[in-house]
Amino acid sequence: MRWKDLRRSSNVRDVRGTGGGGMRLPLGRGGRLGGGVGAIVLIVIVLVVGGPDAVVQLLGGGGLPSGSQSGAPLTANDEDSQFVAAILGSTEDVWGSLFAESGQRYQAPELTLFDGSVQSACGYASAAAGPFYCPGDRRVYLDTSFFRDLAALGGPGDFAAAYVIGHEVGHHVQTLLGTSEQVRAAQARGGETAANRLQVAMELQADCFAGVWAYHANQRDRVLEPGDVEEALAAAAAIGDDRLQRNAGRSVTPDSFTHGSSSQRQRWLSTGVETGKLAACDTFQ
Repeated sequence: MRWKDLRRSSNVRDVRGTGGGGMRLPLGRGGRLGGGVGAIVLIVIVLVVGGPDAVVQLLGGGGLPSGSQSGAPLTANDEDSQFVAAILGSTEDVWGSLFAESGQRYQAPELTLFDGSVQSACGYASAAAGPFYCPGDRRVYLDTSFFRDLAALGGPGDFAAAYVIGHEVGHHVQTLLGTSEQVRAAQARGGETAANRLQVAMELQADCFAGVWAYHANQRDRVLEPGDVEEALAAAAAIGDDRLQRNAGRSVTPDSFTHGSSSQRQRWLSTGVETGKLAACDTFQ
């Protein structure tokens, strides 16, 4: 994939090496602030650096959320962070243009790079859970070690990694279009099986949206090289629910799927890549 000449996004926050879960103060009995003079000095420092809101967050016991702590607002110079910033910048350009075509304004998400674990508006998450999008704060969260895990599962390559980012940004697009809210409402009305099916449809649409981004990114910047699409399709197959269940030694149970089978994920990613059309991504029908 030709990504090194792409524009770097300024919406990447790198909090790797900061502990992931945010800074926390020692608590005494009943969850109240403890630590004596040291804690008071820390509050003064936070007040000076971060203002009253930062102190309120600390006193609440939750600490500074990882997306808001004092990690570098822009990416570092390592290749992983530069790659992420380049792909995110490309998604901003593509979705910005597509939204403008329909008279809408695209509001780009922030992407938080973390290692190990992270606190988001959707709760505390371990890197073991994989990359995720949180609609509560409209941020994508990514531990780049997932790219190595994906390669080990059978989905190596830079375009495979780009597909992962495109998928999470696809969830952000669903939030902006109102799809996420509609699906959550429908899930609340139905039973568990129906809710799972809707969840799978959401994930498959995000796969399709990742393909839509790739189609237009290639039109704009000629980013695709021979074999790239095959890399992404291999990645989609590697993280299909049926493949993951078999790899875990479990029987394949479609009613328990959350993201779709390998063939479904490949089909909808291909649909996006081949058509470049949002209308082609109606996974709910």
